[in-house]
Amino acid sequence: MRETVITQDVIANPKSHYGDAKASTRHFFAQRITGAINIIFLGFLLFIVVRVAGQDRADLVSVLGNAWLALPFAVLIAIVAYHMRNGMRDTLEDYTAGRMYRLAMSLNTFYCLAIAVIGIGAVLKIAFWG
Repeated sequence: MRETVITQDVIANPKSHYGDAKASTRHFFAQRITGAINIIFLGFLLFIVVRVAGQDRADLVSVLGNAWLALPFAVLIAIVAYHMRNGMRDTLEDYTAGRMYRLAMSLNTFYCLAIAVIGIGAVLKIAFWG
């Protein structure tokens, strides 16, 4: 498969089409929806932070030990990691190209996946195994 070279002339020409319109629209809506969900979950996160502020680990375990609080918190971590991956993708698209872009995107995906797995694992461990 041959890569098309995007030059300033192609970008400046309003009649030229480059990129995948459906993927770009999907990315746009995913970024906005995850951002809105993050705002909604912000109240939940503030509740957890205020509830455990100044308390020891036993109190944190008792708060997050409730599955009705731990599971939404785990979902929040997953949504934030997905939103973070998409946001970092925008920056990488602007400043990298070619092989460096593919490497940076792979590292970005790996990093966000690792953050999500470690965070969700920690919350679920506290919730179900103390």
